[in-house]
This record gives sequence, structure tokens and C-alpha cells, in this order.
Amino acid sequence: MSAIELDAAGLLHAETGAVISRFALFVPADALGTPLAVIVRAGAEIGPFAVVHGGTLIGEQARVEEHTVVGKPELGYAVGRIRPGLGGGTVVGAGAVVRSGAVVYAGVRLGVNTVVGHHSLLRTDIAVGTETQLGHHLTIERETRIGRDVRCSPGSHITSATVIADRVFLGAGIRTINDKTLTWRDPNSEPRLTAPRFETGAKVGSGTTVLAGVTIGEYALVGAASLVTRDVPAGAIAFGHPARVQDRS
Repeated sequence: MSAIELDAAGLLHAETGAVISRFALFVPADALGTPLAVIVRAGAEIGPFAVVHGGTLIGEQARVEEHTVVGKPELGYAVGRIRPGLGGGTVVGAGAVVRSGAVVYAGVRLGVNTVVGHHSLLRTDIAVGTETQLGHHLTIERETRIGRDVRCSPGSHITSATVIADRVFLGAGIRTINDKTLTWRDPNSEPRLTAPRFETGAKVGSGTTVLAGVTIGEYALVGAASLVTRDVPAGAIAFGHPARVQDRS
């Protein structure tokens, strides 16, 4: 639907000062056929050829740029179960920006003034805190939790259910892993997934791989191109392949 058609159906609630391109597209019903409204707060902008799904709220002064997809329901097999295509629960916080080419699935909640970079993919049920910068060409998998004032540099993969606390810095090309057994569609065994954790203020250099279940402690520093196979204590410096904590005495 166009914005005019969505409004005529009673499913567009746009406040004064909202700017919606006449070339923006809206998909009001999810895969289950449930119609869901789109709410656009004052001063928000939706660019041309953006596709906005029902159940999306776009906050005041937020910007959804051209050729984005926001609020897409997830349909099909993923992480041991079938996703039914349920829509809704998508929030683009006040002042947030979803840059051109990004895809944001249903249930994603972006905090105030958060930025999602060009061609990044955010899967279902991700929560992102305020003032966070998500670089371009990121893949962030389902149910990940990202705090406030976080920087995720371009080209990284953040696996399902990863926890990234406030003020974490992740360099470019980070790889995270949550699977120790590589189980895939085995009828006799469900995958046992344990995501990494990045505690408050941790910094991880570009090109690093962090294995399943590993915790990077508060204000720890991991050097570039490291392979992190075990926990890094709070305040420690670690690097290498595999990474080892360095003696700072």
C-alpha cells in the first residue's frame, strides 16, 4: 500500500510534521494475515522506496532512509524452530536513523539516537540502547541485546543472543560464535547454543573471533586478529591466536 491507501484503511497514524515519501510502501498485514497499524511520530521521515511493515512505530525526528525494510516478519526455519511470520513490536526510537539499504526485522527495538548503517541486517527481537552506532554491512542475529553508547564497526557478525553491554567498542570484521557442536537440523538433537558476552566498556580489536560462551570482562582489551577461546577477566589485556592474558607487571 501507499501511505494514502494505508491511511484510508485506518492503519496509518502520522502526527503533524511527519514526512512520508509518496514512493514509500507499506505492508499492513503480517504472514498470519493480522492487520497492524504503522505509527509515525512528529518530525519523523520515511524515504522513497522504503518498505515499512505493520506494527512499526517510528519515533519523533527519526529517519528511515530510502530502500530500507523495517518491521519485516520472520517466516521459516531458524535456530531449531519454525518462525510463523508474526509481525509487530518494531520500534525506531526518537532521533534514530536507519540508513539506506538496511533491513530491520519485526520485534527490533532501536533506542533514542541510535544509527543503523547502510546494508546492515538486524534479525528478530533485537534490542539496542540509546546513542549506539551500528556500522554498515553488519549482521546482528536474533535476540541479541546491545546496550547504550556502543560502537559496532563495519563488516561484523554478531551471533544470536549475544549480550553487548554499555560502552562496548567492537572493531571491524568481528566474528562471534554461539555453537560448539555445529548441530544443524538433526532430528535427534537440538542445537545447544551459548552466545558470547561483552561486559561494560570492553574493547575488541578488528578481525577478532570470539568463541561460544566466552565472556570479555569489564574494560578488558582484546588485540586485533585474536582468537578468543576462553574468558578474558575484567581490566585485562589479551591478544594472540589463541588469545592469552598478558602480564602487565
